[in-house]
Amino acid sequence: MAAGLIDIKRRIKSVTNTRKITKAMGLVATSKLRKIRLALSVNNKYFESVEKVTNEFLASLDVENDNIYFNNNNSKKKLYIVMASDSGLCGGYNANVVQKLKAEADKMEVKPVIMVVGQRGIPYVRKYHFETIAEYVQISDMPTVKESRIIFEHALRLYKEGEVGEVNIVYTEFMSQVKQEVKTKKFLPLEQGDKKSQGEYLIEPAGSEVVENVLDVYLKAVVQNIMLHSKCSEYSSRMSAMDGASKNANDLLDALNTKFNRIRQTAITQEITEIVSGAQAQN
Repeated sequence: MAAGLIDIKRRIKSVTNTRKITKAMGLVATSKLRKIRLALSVNNKYFESVEKVTNEFLASLDVENDNIYFNNNNSKKKLYIVMASDSGLCGGYNANVVQKLKAEADKMEVKPVIMVVGQRGIPYVRKYHFETIAEYVQISDMPTVKESRIIFEHALRLYKEGEVGEVNIVYTEFMSQVKQEVKTKKFLPLEQGDKKSQGEYLIEPAGSEVVENVLDVYLKAVVQNIMLHSKCSEYSSRMSAMDGASKNANDLLDALNTKFNRIRQTAITQEITEIVSGAQAQN
């Protein structure tokens, strides 16, 4: 009986310590999510402005037919940039992103090549035997312009050199604290917008000469915005996972405390019975 009580006490202590960790991690995730959501809100306004100006700019000129940004090269390979996390304990965040990748890859004749952003995404990608050509890890909690530029320039170089004919990004779009959706965004080649709406811009020098610079700014903004969406989704998933873990720990502690009290009560009753029986035997 005593051995059983000691074992339960150890389990209660272990679960209590675990609950302290999950609560702390949940609070950290909540704090970081608040900061990143603010950054995402600001970036969304910037990205919307860049996207609007870019679309109007492209609508105001005729892009040459041989422009690499709009015309696929001869490569049949597709590049997928997988936005994962560097840290674990975020529920099914990484698994869901890679499952989305696998679902699309299963429909392809040629297996895609993968660029992974986030340490925790690498094992998931390798599990399905995908070829990784780059792995970017230790991304800042608040993704920087420098980090997004490095990823963008690598993907663009592969595309321009004809190693891949299409670039896609698999990421988790942050809609709210309780809703995130895994999506795939086609990064390159771009689709030309509606040419009927002409933007009122005076472009000097000739429009075709500045197309590349404008699109570089736009595509960098796309990567930066997606990285912020991914980080928000990651910390929202981690916060939910830690809240769930804390609730499970509370339920387990309630069950263990009930069991502990029941066993202790049984032991006390047995001791009283033995004492009474001994006293009666002496009389």
